[in-house]
Parts: sequence; C-alpha cells; structure tokens
Amino acid sequence: MTDVILETKSLTKEFKGFTAVSDVNLKVERGHIHALIGPNGAGKTTCFNLLTKFLVPTSGEILFNGKDITRAKPAQIARMGIIRSFQISAVFPHLTVLQNVRIGLQRGLGNTFNFWESERGLDRLNDRAMQLLKEVDLESFADTVTIDMPYGRKRALEIATTLAMEPELMLLDEPTQGMGHEDVHRVTELIKKVSAGRTILMVEHNMNVVSGICDKISVLQRGAMLAEGTYAEVSKNPQVMEAYMGTTNVELEGAH
Repeated sequence: MTDVILETKSLTKEFKGFTAVSDVNLKVERGHIHALIGPNGAGKTTCFNLLTKFLVPTSGEILFNGKDITRAKPAQIARMGIIRSFQISAVFPHLTVLQNVRIGLQRGLGNTFNFWESERGLDRLNDRAMQLLKEVDLESFADTVTIDMPYGRKRALEIATTLAMEPELMLLDEPTQGMGHEDVHRVTELIKKVSAGRTILMVEHNMNVVSGICDKISVLQRGAMLAEGTYAEVSKNPQVMEAYMGTTNVELEGAH
C-alpha cells in the first residue's frame, strides 16, 4: 500500500449555487512532489483554500495522516505540519532576509507576536536561520533588506520562511508565477532540492516546471477531477489536451 499523507474524499465547495470544487478525490503520497493543474477557473485555488482551511467545504472530507481535518482551523493544521506558501510573495519587505527567516522560526516556537523580545534574545535563532538560507542559496543575502531583492530571490526567501515552520507537507501556490526564464529555472531547482525528505503539493501553470519535477499530476476542469497520473500519462490524455488547447491534435509539452 502507498503511504498517503493527504487525502480528500468527495470534496465539494459551492458558492450560492455555483460549484467551484465538485466531488474531488485526491491522494498525495508521502515524499512526492504532486502538482494540481488545470485551465483558468478550474478550481485549483479554491481547492488549495479548502485544504488549508481558509474555506469550509460544503461536503466531503479532508484527511491528513489519516486524521479527519475537515473542520480544523488554519492555525491547527499549521501546527500539524501543513504549511502554505502564498501566490503573492509573503515576506516583510523592510526587514532583512535573515530577519524574515527568524520570524518564521519564531512562529515555529509559538511566539510569533513576541515583538518585544530583544534582538540579542533572537540571535539564538541565527544559526538555524542561516542553515535555511543556505538551503535555498540565499546565505550571501542574509543582511540584504528584502525590498531590494530581485523577485525570484524573494520567492526563494518565501520558501525559506515556509521551511522555518518545519512543514511535513508544503503547499506552494504558483511558485514561479511572474518570473523570467532564469528565475523559473532557479526556483524549480530549489523546489526539487528542498523536496528531499518532504512532501510538496503545488499549483503551477508552467508545464515545463511540472514536467521536470513532479511525480504525479492531478488535472482539474470546472472544479472536477479530469485526469491523474504522471506527466507522460496526462500530457497524452485527449480530454486534458482538449481542456488546455481546445484540440486533441497537440500535446502539452511546453504549454503554459
């Protein structure tokens, strides 16, 4: 049997008669990089919001490590080890790179809002913060004010602050959105690197990224599961090709 870390059963979300997510059965295996893809309006972000408890399902179940978390609060699932990195870069622009990661570490200690703690008291977190920066190739930027960083490096910092929360499951929402080719490549390699010993579920539009690093892909269309499998399998699926391209005569290779 496979080791499933996250599972949904008939997950459904309706908004005033409109069904955004419909009867979705998803299984994310431990240690895998799993992508959730689909055309615009397919329900990917709504699905992410359900998994991270920013929305309450209309019906269905969500299980994490076999435990029902359907009615859990966002803070509860974060303590369990489900950590989401947001689509819009979620870092403090006027703090240094090192200070941003230290805040992530403070959250892990459960004293996020202890802003009155002395700078010296926080120095005990520096070694771990520098380890995380090294993991995402940002150690040379430790003293840089975040607002002065290139966009791609800010997204790398966001991954470092996510790692500071010691996630068992990382949810990455459009991690390469808005990036040039060089940054896309750097962040893709970074995701592959930090996936060692972790599980990642990501929403991603860039098919080159998905094809390069994902073990399994789930395709949504109009809120329902259209197909699931490896990239080789779903990229040749006629229904998937039609959903993306409006034709079954082309493959998804390189499609965005």
